[in-house]
Amino acid sequence: MQAATPVRATAIPSVTDALRAVESLLMGSPQRTARRNAWTSVLEDRRRAKDRVEAQHVLEAVASRTS
Repeated sequence: MQAATPVRATAIPSVTDALRAVESLLMGSPQRTARRNAWTSVLEDRRRAKDRVEAQHVLEAVASRTS
């Protein structure tokens, strides 16, 4: 009787994981951190802009009811 051959399962990396791996090869750590911080700032600016638009709509709705 033959012994069972061990099966090795390796996870297939996602596209994001692959891009991060390439980024880490091409850029040093400080550049990667700066890029991540810049992207976080972009997302935060978008969130604040959305909040401003929503607040403006609320103010306009209140103003139209009182006039």
